Amino acid sequence: MNTSGRSFSSMPSRRRARGVPFAAGFAALAVLGCGTSKSDTAEAKSAPPPSAAELSFTAQQVEHGGVRWAPVEASTMAATAELPGKLAANEDRTARMSAPAQGRVVTVHVQFGDRVVRDQPLVTLQSQEASAARADFAKASAELGSRRAAANFAHANAERAERLLAAKAIARQEVERARADDELARAALEQAQAEVDRARATLTQLGVNSASGAMVLSSPLDGIVLAREAVPGSVVDAGTPLVTVSDVTTLWLEVAATDRIAAGLAPGTRARFVVPAFPGDTFEARVQSVGGALDPATRTLPVRALVPNGARKLRPEMFASVLLEGGAPRLGVAVPDSAIQLLDERPVVFVAVPDGKGGARFERREVEIGAKMAGRTQIVRGLRAGDLVVVNGAFAVKSEFSRSKMAEG
Repeated sequence: MNTSGRSFSSMPSRRRARGVPFAAGFAALAVLGCGTSKSDTAEAKSAPPPSAAELSFTAQQVEHGGVRWAPVEASTMAATAELPGKLAANEDRTARMSAPAQGRVVTVHVQFGDRVVRDQPLVTLQSQEASAARADFAKASAELGSRRAAANFAHANAERAERLLAAKAIARQEVERARADDELARAALEQAQAEVDRARATLTQLGVNSASGAMVLSSPLDGIVLAREAVPGSVVDAGTPLVTVSDVTTLWLEVAATDRIAAGLAPGTRARFVVPAFPGDTFEARVQSVGGALDPATRTLPVRALVPNGARKLRPEMFASVLLEGGAPRLGVAVPDSAIQLLDERPVVFVAVPDGKGGARFERREVEIGAKMAGRTQIVRGLRAGDLVVVNGAFAVKSEFSRSKMAEG
């Protein structure tokens, strides 16, 4: 024991002195370390949130949101756009029948959806104008008969005068008078005939039945009754709509297209579309016309296509989802439609950078959309082939971006 004590007490003073600063330094380091930890915690609490262009998901967040990503591939597609549209009656094959004159509706011969043929009666009316037109026609016809008899007499008299002149049994002055009477009678006959034609045209325009004197509106074409405004017993003014008939073997497909899309369209361009009533069928149409000016409210151009409808499956006023093809094919990359989200009213996709532990960092990338085909959308600017893009759960990522932006605000 004494030996140990002497050994400790006999240690050189320089060595003992060196140990003091070492212990002090260790204590200071420990205090400093504690101070740094508290500072880091404060800084972490006051650190700004991640950038609005990027955010990170843990493996649990990825699993919970059903987030999946896949590499994009290069793609060349024709310039195709998917737009909402609507079917409408072909106005070139539609007759909107209205009252030709003021009158009372007596009978309506058709109902909604009835198929009619050309010249089939639609509505019968009674009208004072129809009665007056019928009387004018009768009067003109009677006048025509009188003028025809006078013209026949004058012509026979002129021929007789010519024969007497040849036999030198009459003066030339008498023959010239007979010729003049013949010409006047023929002119009066032509005038009477013109009056009959005018009265007959009025009857035809009013649809007056010469036997009964009633106005009968008949269908000018084969088709289907699309509208029936006529009500029996009602009094209508001239021009009041009564019945609409349309030949639905062809329809119009109306689409509002942006000027960028419409620039590649021309008459004859093919359009394909589907309607909710027949989700398994795809129908075709051909562009018939493209509007010449933008709608000032929607900044779109009206596009009209002609739809063959011989089977009569399609009906006017059906909504449609339309694929318009136009312009030269463009090179880009294609992603599923579900990968594209609207953020700040702009189309975006989310590019993933996996962390190797099941989580990932996501970058918001604004893109320019091109053609659409079979559930895939072409991206012509903003992505490169090989980029990992969120294809499932993009809405969950979008929600986090929106939440982080609100936190920043």
